[in-house]
Amino acid sequence: MRSKPNVIVTGTPGTGKTKTSAALAEATHLRHINIGDLVRDKKLHHGWDEHLQCHIINEDLVCDELEEIMEEGGNIVDHNGCDFFPERWFDRVVVLQTENSILYDRLAKRGYSGAKLTNNIECEIFQVVLEEADDSYREEIVVAMKNDSVDDMNRNVAAITEWVTSWGSTT
Repeated sequence: MRSKPNVIVTGTPGTGKTKTSAALAEATHLRHINIGDLVRDKKLHHGWDEHLQCHIINEDLVCDELEEIMEEGGNIVDHNGCDFFPERWFDRVVVLQTENSILYDRLAKRGYSGAKLTNNIECEIFQVVLEEADDSYREEIVVAMKNDSVDDMNRNVAAITEWVTSWGSTT
């Protein structure tokens, strides 16, 4: 039994996962693990996808790298997908969602264009990440949160922090 919970903050790129995870880590003193950074820094990928302009993640290597850390607990995992992580790792699955026009502007500001921009907007429209979370984890640990603004992010961080604080007393 872990003494601290593990949380994954997931969602389409541009929904605010990294900012929310960083703020949450500061508020809860849990470890923030940005999967994109981990993949790049430890070379846990099969190379670069020119079409989508991103690394092709080696999911097995990522899971192997995280196994011991996740067993310890006290982690906030930040990634745009969640279905390849073992269900046993997470006590809360947070899916951030952003209104499409806001998301479009955020992604365009990052320089996303073409297939990368279209694919990510369609992913949000069709709620692909929420469906992935619902299919991969127990219903009672999955929570969708609107993240259109800084106020939304602050409310989300406060709500998740409250959940983390009460976690030990509810397990």
